[in-house]
Amino acid sequence: MSNSKDAVRKVLDQVKADNRTSLTAPEGKLVCDAYGIPVPKEGVAKSAGEAGKMASSMGFPVVMKIVSPDILHKTEAGGVIVGLKTTEEAEKAYETILSNAKKYKSDAKIEGVQVQQMLAGGTEVIVGSITDGSFGKLVAFGLGGVLVEVLKDITFRLAPATKEDALSMLDGIQAHEILKGVRGGEPVNRNALAEIIVKVSQLVTDFPEIVELDLNPVFATPKGATAADVRIVVDFAFKPKPKPRPTEEIVAAMNRIMQPKAVAVVGASAEDGKIGNSVMKNLINGGYKGEIYPIHPKATEILGYKAYKSVKDVPGVIDVAVFAIPAKFVAAALTECGEKKIPGAVLIPSGFAEAGAPELQAEIVEVGKKYDIRLMGPNIYGFYYTPANLCATFCTAYDVKGHAALSSQSGGIGMAIIGFSRSAKMGVSAIVGLGNKSDIDEDDLLAFFEQDPNTNLIAQHCEDLKDGRAFAEAAKRVSKKKPVVVLKAGRTSAGAKAASSHTGALAGNDRIYEDVFKQSGVIRARSLRQLLEFARGVPVLPTPKGENVLIITGAGGSGVLLSDSCVDNGLSLMSMPPDLDAAFRKFIPPFGAAGNPVDITGGEPPITYVNTVKLGLSDERIHALILGYWHTIVTPPMVFARNMVEVKKEMEAKGFVKPMVASLAGDVEVEEAAEYLYQNGIPAYAYSTELPVEVLGAKYKWARGAGLL
Repeated sequence: MSNSKDAVRKVLDQVKADNRTSLTAPEGKLVCDAYGIPVPKEGVAKSAGEAGKMASSMGFPVVMKIVSPDILHKTEAGGVIVGLKTTEEAEKAYETILSNAKKYKSDAKIEGVQVQQMLAGGTEVIVGSITDGSFGKLVAFGLGGVLVEVLKDITFRLAPATKEDALSMLDGIQAHEILKGVRGGEPVNRNALAEIIVKVSQLVTDFPEIVELDLNPVFATPKGATAADVRIVVDFAFKPKPKPRPTEEIVAAMNRIMQPKAVAVVGASAEDGKIGNSVMKNLINGGYKGEIYPIHPKATEILGYKAYKSVKDVPGVIDVAVFAIPAKFVAAALTECGEKKIPGAVLIPSGFAEAGAPELQAEIVEVGKKYDIRLMGPNIYGFYYTPANLCATFCTAYDVKGHAALSSQSGGIGMAIIGFSRSAKMGVSAIVGLGNKSDIDEDDLLAFFEQDPNTNLIAQHCEDLKDGRAFAEAAKRVSKKKPVVVLKAGRTSAGAKAASSHTGALAGNDRIYEDVFKQSGVIRARSLRQLLEFARGVPVLPTPKGENVLIITGAGGSGVLLSDSCVDNGLSLMSMPPDLDAAFRKFIPPFGAAGNPVDITGGEPPITYVNTVKLGLSDERIHALILGYWHTIVTPPMVFARNMVEVKKEMEAKGFVKPMVASLAGDVEVEEAAEYLYQNGIPAYAYSTELPVEVLGAKYKWARGAGLL
């Protein structure tokens, strides 16, 4: 490989010496040759005779193009002639191109005329690479020509991409069927295309200064794939983001911040209504058992705790300092934390980058770097870590312990997380505000929660990812063990505009987020409600052992909508084997519909639900159950709920453990029934055929990504 790197380095050195930002077509060909990317045979002719000879040795037809650093738009200049079929035609084309070029720009420096083998037929695709501000090097694939422009039908992966990533890209575009050959068209050689994608991704990884690369079109045929045109743009000033800190280092600091033995409150206050007062009260009332040190310039004690003028006056070790002072005083107080060797600061105050004061934020970042203090915020509500009874926040104390860790970039969304969790009695291990993300961001949290025994799911709301690549690498690792759910705000151009005015974060091409999340095993939530429901429901469900989903419903209408939801959420409805069909029919009335969904009809007593669900749980071919309950006099909601919980427990005792969700259609009593089911391990929703299936779908997405199916 070193030879090929040397060949590319030589080309790029020349481009740099000439102070250019792009490569000529012949240089592009040299780069492709070095990395084994197939391009057409070609050469540069300096005379008409040479052009004729070259063309006949390549084999006709050929295309001829002017080679001149001064003529960028070759077609406009009359510098391109296609479809030349004989030696004479090639010689004549040479003269025509030269005279056209002189007319177009009389002083143009002309290096000759490129003679290139014309590619016949095949499917036109595009393979390329871009450099994204957050994710760095990405490789792209789409159908060539107009389709990419109009339909934006393109898919991305982080570079370098594996062969497996590359093959998944071929299926990742909407028009993927075309590659298989439609209407008499021939299927393309998938391996040949995947190879090109992998090689392009390696090239841009080895040479970060290649900021854009286009192979457009690539002609893909059953035999192979060849890039007809190469465009490479360079930026020698480009610096990749620095490597993230080692995971061990992140975890060591995060452990002290999230599970401190001693907390200082900078700006603690005895006065109601002050943020420094709320923080003190929450630490005390939340039941935190460590040391609490109020820091205040004048007070001797606050809320019964001895106060200190500065953190430097505190005799013991401090693990984290929570700031509740105005923005302009933060840097000086942070410096004192550095001198005291405090490893973490939670910066509640606003008035930094989000409020048009980037210089104040730059200053605290410098202090953080100088003293190696990890900064959470600024512009946040603080954070909760329930295993330590720690409420380091100005919101309300929170005490429902559980195993979901949630974070948000926005304070308002943080409040929604707290409210939902309280209302749904959803236990959390942590709720964290990230705000302006001057330092600590999503990947730091992932590293901490990955090894936190109290957390089994991580759900994050974000408007931007400061370092998307570091996030993707962390998520890829963590999602193999624990589900990672992300709500990316600013998916739309309108949302992106709102996001940029809100936190200085601009949403990039949402397709990049979509594809990188998929590549990293992240479950993407489409709405705030979905993020919260996934956080609550996914950990409740056992992991399925296979893809076969069965619907059992008392209402035909629910069955149809539940089936739609299965398709929407990538679930596969099991096709019913005849023996199983016959077994179900034993329990349902003759006018009920067997098959899948199993429709037991509305007038059935509780025993019909019991029998059919028992059968669904006990047959090894069925891997997950969706229940559609219909409120009737014969089977009232709480009777149904108690029966289902009993059946679930009875079957679990026999070793049958499967995910089960329920949709309840009925009058208000179904709300209590849904709550009872949920508290007993069956995620259930009144009045919705979508939510229960979305939660099951999310569990499946995670299980597939983690390689558990």
